[in-house]
This record gives sequence, C-alpha cells and structure tokens, in this order.
Amino acid sequence: MLFRTFFLATIGLSTVSAAHADGAITKIITAADSKRLEQYQQTKTKAVAEAKATGAAADVRLVDDLLNKPGLPFSQDFDMTGNWQCRTIKLGGMAPALIVYGWFKCKVTDDGSGWALEKISGSQRTKGRFYTESDTRLTYLGTGYVSDQKPVKYGAGPKTDEAGYAYRTGKNAFRIELPAPYYESLLNVMEFRR
Repeated sequence: MLFRTFFLATIGLSTVSAAHADGAITKIITAADSKRLEQYQQTKTKAVAEAKATGAAADVRLVDDLLNKPGLPFSQDFDMTGNWQCRTIKLGGMAPALIVYGWFKCKVTDDGSGWALEKISGSQRTKGRFYTESDTRLTYLGTGYVSDQKPVKYGAGPKTDEAGYAYRTGKNAFRIELPAPYYESLLNVMEFRR
C-alpha cells in the first residue's frame, strides 16, 4: 500500500513539466532575488494599494479580476509549451501608479529539463525558466532586456535579473508576478493567454 501511494504521488508530480525546486533553484537564485521573493507579499500589498489609489477604474477592475483568480494546478490538463499572447501590468512606485500595456508575443518551450519562457515581441523583453515550488505556484527566474540587445544570463546583476511567482489562472491562462523590479514599478504582472 505504501509503494502504491508513493507510485501515484510520483506520477502526479511527473506531470508538472517545470524544473523541480529540489535544491536546483537554491544553487541558481541570487541572494538579492531570494530577498525579493521573501518580501513578495509586502511588496505586492503596497503596489496594489498604490495602483488602486490612482489607477483608472477600468484598469483597477482588470487588476482585481486578474489577481483574484484562484491558482489552479499546473499538473491537471495543462501544457504551458507553445505560443502565447502576453502583456505587462505595472503597479506602484511610479506616476501613474498603474499602467496596462498592450498584448505582445511570448513563447514557452520545454527542453526536457522544464519550461522556459521568452517574450519575443515588444521593446521590453524577458527570458527565463520556471521552477516548481508547488502544484499551484512556480518560481520564475529570468533576465530582462531591451529588444535590440542580446539577453545576458540570469545572475548577471540586479539591473537584468528577474524573479517572481507564476500562477495558472485558467484552462489557457497564467500570470507571473515580479516583485520589486529594478526599473519603474513596485510590481510587474505578466498576463498570458492563448
């Protein structure tokens, strides 16, 4: 019976295609990003409050709807690989404190060791990898860059390093929340849809 329980648990975990946070992420993540993620909830709370205080009513509703969607399991009938529409929403720390950008193109691939993301259109881009924290939350580590530049490797420094949490929000939807980015806002939220 114990073997059967272990076997079923192993099958369930193997359906999540992100790199597992079994210690691999602790060897990769920078000290600055670890601290950023430790302060994630406080940063998010402050960013959302600032955005709600000054944002346009329609944008505030959009943010409320997006951030209040329940986190669905990544392991149930969900394959992140493929092409996505993606947009960035910047909250707090700037004036105006809420900016919703238009939709661009992103792509997720799986190289056998997990899901990797690249924003492939627009001037501000990101490239990185997902690591499993739980079935309902992945950690994203990436690098931010401008479209006419070549992305540097994660860990190159605070101006380019990005860290955040990904949540599945629908059958073909997810978001990444990136607290305390180096430039502009207190929180960047990337929204993805097919």
